[in-house]
Amino acid sequence: MKTSKPASLSTAPKQLGLKLEIAAEREIDGVGMGVLNNGAPFLTLRGLARMCGVDHAQIIRITSAWQEYPARPREQKIKELIRAAGADDSIAFIAIPRAGTIYHAVPDAVCMAVLEYYAFEAKGDYGHAAKSFRTLARKGFQEFIYSQVGWNPSGSADIAWQQFHDRVSLVYHTVPMGYFSVFKEIADLMVTLLRQGASLGNKFIPDISVGIAWAKYWNSENLEVLYGNRIKYEHNYPNYFPQSASNPQSPYCYPDEALGEFRKWIREAYIPNQMPIYLGNKVKDKELPASAVQAALEAFAPNLLNGKNGLK
Repeated sequence: MKTSKPASLSTAPKQLGLKLEIAAEREIDGVGMGVLNNGAPFLTLRGLARMCGVDHAQIIRITSAWQEYPARPREQKIKELIRAAGADDSIAFIAIPRAGTIYHAVPDAVCMAVLEYYAFEAKGDYGHAAKSFRTLARKGFQEFIYSQVGWNPSGSADIAWQQFHDRVSLVYHTVPMGYFSVFKEIADLMVTLLRQGASLGNKFIPDISVGIAWAKYWNSENLEVLYGNRIKYEHNYPNYFPQSASNPQSPYCYPDEALGEFRKWIREAYIPNQMPIYLGNKVKDKELPASAVQAALEAFAPNLLNGKNGLK
């Protein structure tokens, strides 16, 4: 009977075909975990290794040998534990392309089987794995991950608020004294959308659109002559945002003296002329629901909905 070549982490059969994305992710005490956009909880390879109390390389060796046939005793036992739980033992992880790399999410059944193997089957002292296994078995893997990352299985509002909070917390103290940032100044736009039930996610970054438009206005009107020079500051995205791959970002912040000018521009130029187009494109791309966008536009400027830029 022939033995196949070890399946690599980036090319294992079936493991690259799922069109899934990471909806929420956190690292707690070195344990990476999260939830996919279909609601499936997971641990990262390193997170699973940490919970097992073993070196990351051991988990890599297990997943690399997952497609070998016949299976080695360790992988065979782990697969038996997965099948005993009534789960699919055909994949060791779900591979998700993100920011030019492959991200490896280990499903709940595989995590529990690997933990059970190290806790009760493997030779040696694996007390940490036993403790982790009992914790997850008592609370339930899904409930444990959901509670840790703040995932609401009945809707996306909680995680959307958490994502917004995570962004705010990373930039709150990074703008130098005497300057304002576009991100903080348009927080009311994002909050209004959240209150209307929009799931903003890590693809909805309105401050980029507003920042580009404001920068064009700033340059075209030579506002630095009136208010002084703008400067750059450090802006970081949460690690589960695709944009985090290029952290730290260096957007501009503007002199406080120009704040009144910015707010007037937002009120009289951006909201009536550009915001409906931006949000309308997000609806077309199915990144925002039309109902939430209409409610947000109504909250900002009711007359927009009946005008040429309104959403029907």
